[in-house]
Amino acid sequence: MVKQISESEFDEAVKNGVSAVDFSAVWCGPCKMLGPVFEKVSEKLGDKVNFFKVDVDEAPNLCQKLGIMSVPAVFVFKDGNPVANSVGFVPEAQLEEFISGNL
Repeated sequence: MVKQISESEFDEAVKNGVSAVDFSAVWCGPCKMLGPVFEKVSEKLGDKVNFFKVDVDEAPNLCQKLGIMSVPAVFVFKDGNPVANSVGFVPEAQLEEFISGNL
């Protein structure tokens, strides 16, 4: 299950274990396409990875800190540190492989 989090909740949410975070925007077409795919992957990998979603328009400081220039952007964090990212829409199998490959 994917949990929507705010900029103020972010550090606490990703500080332990592995987290996948979908940075997106409500006005973004590819983000709308990725949302259900990200949800499906969370159902498959939810026992190993925490899944979160952040609205970039509500998290400008976080986006600047991470250098997010395009959405959707999926980041994998380990104990609060970014270890990999993927920008743009990707199919379910590719997204699952990307997240699994960064466990």
